[in-house]
Amino acid sequence: MAQDIRVKICGLTTPEQVVAAAEAGAAYIGLNFFARSPRYVTPDLARDLALAAPPGVAKVALSVDADDALLDEITGTVPLDMLQLHGSETVERVEEVKARYGLPVMKVVGVADAADLAQIAEFEAVADQILVDAKPPKGADRPGGNALAFDWALIAGREWAKPWMLAGGLVPGNVAEAIAHTGARQVDVASGVESAPGVKDQGLMRAFVEAARCG
Repeated sequence: MAQDIRVKICGLTTPEQVVAAAEAGAAYIGLNFFARSPRYVTPDLARDLALAAPPGVAKVALSVDADDALLDEITGTVPLDMLQLHGSETVERVEEVKARYGLPVMKVVGVADAADLAQIAEFEAVADQILVDAKPPKGADRPGGNALAFDWALIAGREWAKPWMLAGGLVPGNVAEAIAHTGARQVDVASGVESAPGVKDQGLMRAFVEAARCG
C-alpha cells in the first residue's frame, strides 16, 4: 500500500535533473550552495534550476554557515520556498535568518549517538522543520552528502513538535527499512540516487521515491 511519504532530492545540478526529480515524484528539490560539494551550484545556475521546477515542488537552498552577504545573493537571485541551514548555526542564527528573509527554515542536526538528540529540541523551538542527518566523520570536508547512515534505533518511536526529515546514507534499497524503523514521513537523498558525484540518475530517483512510498 502506498504511503504518504514526502521525498527531497538534494544537490541537483542541471534543469534536466530537476525535471526528472519532479517526474519521479519528489516533493522538494535541494540546491546546494556549499562550494566544496560536488553538487555546488552558483546562484545564477540555481535560478535556472528553480525555474525548471514545476509548480508544487518546493525549492530548498542548502547553505553551510553562510553569512548575510551570501544569503542576500541567494535569496535575491533564486525563487525559493525554504532555506536549509546545514552548518554549525546556533539557535540565535536560525532566528536571525528567519526574521531577515521571511522564509521557512529547515535546520540540520547531525546525529552519531543519543547525546546529539538534545539539539533537536533546541532547534525545533525556532526552525520550521528539522532534518536529522548522520553526523559527518572526523576530518570530513563537508557536513553532509557523505553516504553515511546513523543508528536508526536512536530515533525509533520518537515524536517531535515540528515536521522532520530523515537523511544519511539512504538509497533505494534501504529507504523503506529506514522509514519502518524511524517512522519518518519525509526523507532526503543526494548521493544515494547518483551515478557519479553530482550526477543524478533518473532510474535511481524513480526507484527511491517508489521504495519510499511503497516500502
